[in-house]
Amino acid sequence: MIKCVKPLTSGSILKGMFFFTLPILLGNLFQQLYNTVDSLIVGNFLGSSALAAVSSSGSLIFMLIGFLSGISAGAGVIVSRFFGANDIKNLQNTVHTTVAFGLVAGIIMTIIGVLFSPQILVLMGTPESVMSDSVTYLQIYFSGSIAFVMYNIFVGILQAIGDSRNPLFYLIISSIVNLVLDIVFIAIFKTGVGGAALATVISQIISAILCFIQLIKTNEIYKLQIKKIRFNKIILKQIIKIGLPSGVQNSIIAFANVIVQSNVNSFGEMAMAGYGAYTKIEGFGFLPINSFTMAITTFVGQNLGAREYDRAKKGARFGILITVILSELIGIAVFIFAPQMIAAFDSTPEVVKFGIEKSRTAALFYFLLAYSHAVSSVFRGAGKTIIPMIIMVVFWCIVRVTFLTITIPLTNSIQMVYWVYPLTWSLSSILFLFYYKKTNWINTKKF
Repeated sequence: MIKCVKPLTSGSILKGMFFFTLPILLGNLFQQLYNTVDSLIVGNFLGSSALAAVSSSGSLIFMLIGFLSGISAGAGVIVSRFFGANDIKNLQNTVHTTVAFGLVAGIIMTIIGVLFSPQILVLMGTPESVMSDSVTYLQIYFSGSIAFVMYNIFVGILQAIGDSRNPLFYLIISSIVNLVLDIVFIAIFKTGVGGAALATVISQIISAILCFIQLIKTNEIYKLQIKKIRFNKIILKQIIKIGLPSGVQNSIIAFANVIVQSNVNSFGEMAMAGYGAYTKIEGFGFLPINSFTMAITTFVGQNLGAREYDRAKKGARFGILITVILSELIGIAVFIFAPQMIAAFDSTPEVVKFGIEKSRTAALFYFLLAYSHAVSSVFRGAGKTIIPMIIMVVFWCIVRVTFLTITIPLTNSIQMVYWVYPLTWSLSSILFLFYYKKTNWINTKKF
């Protein structure tokens, strides 16, 4: 299964990016199945209240994990640069520093998630009727934080050096385990939403272990050696310099989404369930965006490390174009088939109504979401993360929260929640277009 990784610094750009992205896309599909299978089984076996409890937890989970994901993305940029430049010493230092960071961060995440989930859910305005289930789901989920963090760290390293196939195999295995355990825990043993969280934790542990085994067994230059896991101050500083803006961006945007979720909560359980069902569908719609942005970041990082500047520019243009086209095609499909998709999670008429309204408000604007993320990924691969962070924070956090703070009390309409996303996607895309055209993002300096 483990093969020598071919860098993305030579050969056909289209072919190289396609064959690198395809496993990521399939892997993201199986990753999305984690939460989707939970929601499908919870919604059909435990009802709308339980579905609302699980669905409302998503924004909070991403708020806490998003920061660490941003830091690991920064580490991935550095790994891809050193790999492209064939700088073995610094590549090794980066791999071991990144793993050390993940271990410490996973412990901290466990403590924060388990201890403070109830208080945060109260601040989110979670209805009392679903509070108990929400707390149970989150505390069990966060008890497995080390597995979630380390899996993302390991996959970030593998993808940064151009290996997108092996993480796919591991995800397929863990997704099957997750499905089986969901059915066993919820349908057979009647463990409730806690069983759904436990199934996800166990399956994530399995995928993290598989990635870990690959990294310690390989004979490639990115080999992980347990005795070398420690912090290198210079590398850690570089990781934080590039990753911190992305981490802050993820957390602040996720915080804004928590505010959005609290506004949804104010419209009751049916709105929460319908909105939650849509977010699972959007997760699938986001897959090509997420997959190609990962590919763009790795491609740009490796080629800048190898000083293939013209190739980096061509790859960036191709990645942006294909991401925008694919996302819009998916948006059209979501718009057309929204009733059937929402009903698959919960066939309650009122839940379906809320879900369709949200779907048909946002889906046709997916190309704007794709463009913002794709351009941001180009700058991330080039090590320029400050301005994209500012753009995202201003429009996807400040503008969103301000818009809802003003419009919800005036209208008392959930439509304002639906429209805040297309609005902010549009504004950020306009500014990203200007920034991309006017900025020389090719960074010819070494880290």
